[in-house]
Amino acid sequence: MKCPFCGHWESRVIDSRPTDEWRCIRRRRECLECQRRFTTYETVETLPVTVIKKDGTRQSFDRDKLVAGLMKACANRPVSRESINTVAQEIENAVHGSLDREVRSYTIAQLAMGKLKELDEVAYVRFASVTNRFSDVESFFELLDDLKNNKG
Repeated sequence: MKCPFCGHWESRVIDSRPTDEWRCIRRRRECLECQRRFTTYETVETLPVTVIKKDGTRQSFDRDKLVAGLMKACANRPVSRESINTVAQEIENAVHGSLDREVRSYTIAQLAMGKLKELDEVAYVRFASVTNRFSDVESFFELLDDLKNNKG
């Protein structure tokens, strides 16, 4: 690692620790030439994933957009921010872990609904109602009946 102070190419790692949410590793380094210390961050390089929307348009996968949708579904529910971040991380890992570089928004929504169903049933129903865009009340009640019947 090149020293930002003197430009020397050799340094030693003094300390390594994960950052919040374990997204990268923070390393404290010391230059072997000038003995000054500096910090670097190491992350895994991932290939971008493209989301194919219902209307056929494509956009880059956006974790923040996923978290916002989960937050809306969990609004005024006893679900912690930490739980929402964990769900988002699991979904993001699944999306980036697949061999496909393109994923349908429906697939991401199904992953989210599966996680929300385990986490909070009301949040699940809220999310499903937006995702499925029910055409009538009967199809909404079918979702509720399915949830009720699979509970026991």
